[in-house]
Amino acid sequence: MANLEFLRREPDIRNFRQGETIFSSGDPGDCMYAVVDGTVEIQLNGKLIETIAPGGVFGEMGLIDGQPRSAMALAASDCSVAVIGEKRFLRLVEMAPQFALQMMRVVSERLRRRG
Repeated sequence: MANLEFLRREPDIRNFRQGETIFSSGDPGDCMYAVVDGTVEIQLNGKLIETIAPGGVFGEMGLIDGQPRSAMALAASDCSVAVIGEKRFLRLVEMAPQFALQMMRVVSERLRRRG
């Protein structure tokens, strides 16, 4: 998986306690997240499908396609996540074209694993 450690310097950092829901299935997909500290679990229909460690991202598919969340994200431990909205996402793509390629790799890896 692509390591996007540079996202830990994003301005919008939010903290979650272990067990706290970050987003639920059906929520609007209006931002993506990067794990700064701790770990986040992605669950689909109550089953763990991925654990995201620091430097990893999640929620990117909802941001990219504008569809509601298809899974649930839970804080597996106390964690901090960077929140990246569409405007910031587009700015990152503009400022660092390599970021867009890294995001495509993340999506591709996840789709291959689930396919």
